[in-house]
Amino acid sequence: MKPDWDKLSADFADSASVLIADVDCTVEKGLCSKYGIKGFPTIKVFKDGDTEGEAYEGGRSYADLKTYADENLGPSCNSENKDLCSEEQLKEIEEFEALGKEEVEKRVAAHQDAIKEAETTFEKDLKELQETYERISKEKDEAIAANKGPLSKLKKVKFA
Repeated sequence: MKPDWDKLSADFADSASVLIADVDCTVEKGLCSKYGIKGFPTIKVFKDGDTEGEAYEGGRSYADLKTYADENLGPSCNSENKDLCSEEQLKEIEEFEALGKEEVEKRVAAHQDAIKEAETTFEKDLKELQETYERISKEKDEAIAANKGPLSKLKKVKFA
């Protein structure tokens, strides 16, 4: 994947609005931790001031990466590029702008908190599920072990 990534990076090297970069998480551990990167390679996409990043789940070939970049990266509809907005998007942006900076920031924080809560709940429930799986798996193994000996002995009895 690295050669394809480097080729994509070269394609956008002169772009004023798109940065294709890579980070070595064995060196930049703090940065990778900050963005929740646990496996390698991981691709994160940051659009329009997004500070969290969105996981890219598409194909990893040059063609897949290039198509995604061409279709999704670069200038897009936002408060600074209203000329790129559809009428519906423009109406929505203007409604949000009318709320004011403080209210928008409050809503952004509320949605970010809700996402973090969902992730925390998932992790907690997953841990409980894993503990349940381990417990019932152990119980099953113990039951099988307890019955194999007697079963083996009973099977030795032959009736004519």
